[in-house]
Amino acid sequence: MLEWLPLLMFAGVCVALLLGYPVAFTLAGVALLFASGGIISGYFDPALLKAMPERVYGTMVNETLIAVPLFILMGIMLERTGIAERLLDTMARLFGRLSGGLGLSVVVVGMLLAASTGIVGATVVAMGLMSLPSMLKRGYDPSFAAGTICATGTLGQIIPPSIALVLLGDVLSSAYQQAQTRLGIFNPETVSVGDLFVGALLPGCLLVVLYLTYVWLRSYLYPADAPAAKEINKVLYSEVLFSLLPPLGLIVLVLGSIISGVATPTEAAGVGAMGATCLAMVTRSLTLEIFRNVLAKTLEMTSMVFLILIGASFFSLVFRGYGGEELVHGLFENLPGGTFGAMLTVMCVVFLLGFILDFIEITFVVVPIVGPVLLAMGIDPVWLGIMIAVNLQTSFLTPPFGFALFYLRSVAPESVKTVEIYKGVLPYIGIQLLVLLLLALFPAIATWLPSLL
Repeated sequence: MLEWLPLLMFAGVCVALLLGYPVAFTLAGVALLFASGGIISGYFDPALLKAMPERVYGTMVNETLIAVPLFILMGIMLERTGIAERLLDTMARLFGRLSGGLGLSVVVVGMLLAASTGIVGATVVAMGLMSLPSMLKRGYDPSFAAGTICATGTLGQIIPPSIALVLLGDVLSSAYQQAQTRLGIFNPETVSVGDLFVGALLPGCLLVVLYLTYVWLRSYLYPADAPAAKEINKVLYSEVLFSLLPPLGLIVLVLGSIISGVATPTEAAGVGAMGATCLAMVTRSLTLEIFRNVLAKTLEMTSMVFLILIGASFFSLVFRGYGGEELVHGLFENLPGGTFGAMLTVMCVVFLLGFILDFIEITFVVVPIVGPVLLAMGIDPVWLGIMIAVNLQTSFLTPPFGFALFYLRSVAPESVKTVEIYKGVLPYIGIQLLVLLLLALFPAIATWLPSLL
């Protein structure tokens, strides 16, 4: 019975979260309860808890994680200063006279906003507030409009620079070193956040192209679902350039500096945050009140991320103290199908956990547990990271518990029924599963560019 305590810990966290308790305090609280019980009964060594201050200090001095608040600031600045809204308006005027033109604009702008914020909830809510009323007003089918916004909002999981990839890259780097040490390799190779950014480029672009293709086909086959807007004023190409080039150039600058090796992800995040602030000042949309609001929201989201990280660190410490890592390793080794069976099991578990846990919790709690075991089996760390990211993106879209569905439901008008939102995301779930299958069959989609660079 004692050997199953780590799994009981994990189950206890899931139950507490379903009851509505805060994530960070749930992770630390459950770990503390199990550690206290183990110390009292003599089954847990209290000396292990002395490592906790070192773990917290390690988080504080981790240079990679400095990129998190900077990327958050960059995204919120672009959103709160109206830069993204002006871009959507301009793109809608450019493509609005085409059937499905507004839908295509939503995908393009959502892609840029997702790349800027990297937070699913922020992107879905922002796109829901900006574009859903316009799409409904122009006669778009409610399910088609809602599905497009939800799917586009989840692109922040996979399109760099993404907060999800920053956190995932940092965790996978540590897991990869552990895996190589276990294999007797004491001069281990490294995997960086930059590797994950580069590996995500082709899968991310593939998803965007497939989304655009679906919107175009749906509009072509069923023009009544996405009618052209006759009343839209013509747009000058200078307006398009003025609206599109600054945010696009900022993202290219950030990614280009990382890919070329000129800057680390943390340094590039600083460039992005400063660039977004300067862009807002140049367009005269940054007021003192908005600036305070942006800083407060950045502080709030950053505090949430790091509090969860500290709670997850405490949880993983107690989990390992009870022999959880050895338990998971033994379970994977006994699974039929070897590496394929272990990978399939992890993908299924991550998909199901995506219904009740956000990507931050899964990254900090689940990946450190299963990552070293899978990587020790010879799985490529970049491919594993991209598979997890796309898998979570699919989970966040899947009814009835997908996070993106709840986010859109919170801002959608009452005229849009919940069942219409569910119906609208189904084609995009099919696209997600197709990309997951292609990644599974052709890992080079994720690993080719990193190996080339």
